Amino acid sequence: MISLESSLELKRLQGSKLLVPYITGGLDDEWTDVLRAVVDAGADAVEIGVPFSDPMIDGPTVQEASQRSLDRGTTPLSVFSELRGIDLGVPTAVMTYYNVVHHAGPKRFAGWMVDAGVSGVILPDLCFEESDPWRSVADALRLETVQLVAPSTAEDRAKKLCDASKGFVYAVGVMGTTGERANVQESALEIAKRLKSLSEKTILVGIGVSNPEQASAVSEFADGVVVGSALVRRLLEGQGPKGAYGFVSELRSALDG
Repeated sequence: MISLESSLELKRLQGSKLLVPYITGGLDDEWTDVLRAVVDAGADAVEIGVPFSDPMIDGPTVQEASQRSLDRGTTPLSVFSELRGIDLGVPTAVMTYYNVVHHAGPKRFAGWMVDAGVSGVILPDLCFEESDPWRSVADALRLETVQLVAPSTAEDRAKKLCDASKGFVYAVGVMGTTGERANVQESALEIAKRLKSLSEKTILVGIGVSNPEQASAVSEFADGVVVGSALVRRLLEGQGPKGAYGFVSELRSALDG
């Protein structure tokens, strides 16, 4: 299991801007090939969505991908079983909802992740004040729980979330659900600047970053980006590993440029 936090921090301190693509686990028969493709294209880590029937923070694109995956019979255990034994060479983080964790049981769910070599977890619907039971389980297994900070988050709370976050700090670029936007929202730039002033941890902006130009613009202030819906849309269109490789290569070039 590769440490998400240490791996990203090392690359950041070396001067790299960081790129974390999001992929819906179990989307189709090629989803693990897509993982390999995005890493080959320059991803520094990969966020893997464990599908849930009511993905409250996700917009139409990721909702469709989640439902398509569920319709194929995908379960958390099937996602982790397919991940087990895959050596991507970069850390992976799972994004899902706490209902999924609660249904399996926190200790069992965390154990599945460790067995699959997963380093981090993102639970957007788990309130920080209610997260102690989960975080105690995760910490004992060296799983890194990423905290999300929204543009509306008050300064003192944002500082507390940054201090508690492991892996990286997920700066939510826009108020609303995930999805592609035509332009970078001012809130994405502001949250990046604000969190960089509050914390020395790795700050990645997600939600609202859809193309190479936006990734480059946001990364002038943040340490990098998480890109989900724009990639998932290409997978829903059937572009597969080749399309994923091409898109992530474009993002990588923009960040490096």
